[in-house]
Amino acid sequence: MINNTFHYYDIVDSEHIRCNLCRHNCKLKNSQVGICGVNQNINNTLKTLVYGHPIAIHVDPVEKKPLYHMLPNSKVLSFGTVGCNFKCPFCQNWDISQTNKIDENIYVSPQQMVDLAIEQGAKSIAYTYNEPTIFYPYAKDIGVLAKQQGIKNIFVSNGFESLEMIADMSSWVDAINVDLKSWDEQYYKKVLKGGLSEVKDALKEFVKQGIWVEVTTLLIDDLNSSDKDIKSMASFIANELGVDTPWHLSAFYPNYKMQDTPPTKVDTLLRAKAIAKECGLRYIYLGNINQPQYTKCPHCDTILISREYGQVLNYMDKDKCQVCQSDIKGVWY
Repeated sequence: MINNTFHYYDIVDSEHIRCNLCRHNCKLKNSQVGICGVNQNINNTLKTLVYGHPIAIHVDPVEKKPLYHMLPNSKVLSFGTVGCNFKCPFCQNWDISQTNKIDENIYVSPQQMVDLAIEQGAKSIAYTYNEPTIFYPYAKDIGVLAKQQGIKNIFVSNGFESLEMIADMSSWVDAINVDLKSWDEQYYKKVLKGGLSEVKDALKEFVKQGIWVEVTTLLIDDLNSSDKDIKSMASFIANELGVDTPWHLSAFYPNYKMQDTPPTKVDTLLRAKAIAKECGLRYIYLGNINQPQYTKCPHCDTILISREYGQVLNYMDKDKCQVCQSDIKGVWY
């Protein structure tokens, strides 16, 4: 059943509304646009300016999201718009996320997006490339139609959703990958323009609402890669989200406003993986490096999924280990 209790905005008074599409909760006077750059108060109603106007559409393997415990080796229709509610200096999609220039000549209706997914043989649709929270009205209209066609829905997000939005998402979103960017509240607020406590709350709520969660951390040497920070993040994931939550540790490469920052050392990723294992996490994956990544049964160590150089070589199509029949958490069908 679709949750109709979540309101995209509230009327504050005759001249202002409050946007509820993310935890910034921007108070907007008439004609004012929120922090994201794409939601505007028009005559005391909220208009999502990017509704129907995607800037990028691609067909990807689901592993690129990254999601390693969802429909392995399947295709996903991925799309995004312009705009974002964060200001990350390392953003790999900064050219679309940090602009509000909308190409209104491009229009794809929710039904057209679902039809495209079916045409491409995609088993899921991913709301990605920029922060999907800011185009939630468009995403939800697509997702509800997709769900009716048996197509699953994926968010790739910074985790700044409100708890009310997450409850609404539970009616149509199947999985989410959330960026846990740092364990430093001040860094989140001052540099990223978000909030760590809000992201932690959201992560716990996604799990509570039954949405499959995978976490990604872009490790940057001397910024968020200390043993203390890694242990804190890993312990939070293990204790609050569950030891079966996959953690993707990804290597940074110079980008956007961090062109002079060196790439992440492979040793940093390996050290982080070892710490995460010590904290009890069962599934730790390294990203942005050319090393095979395996999903193994946590009980008998059987290799269930092999991935090398971006290709899935073999994969399970059930939710149990083929050898010992232990449950393997994820979305497998």
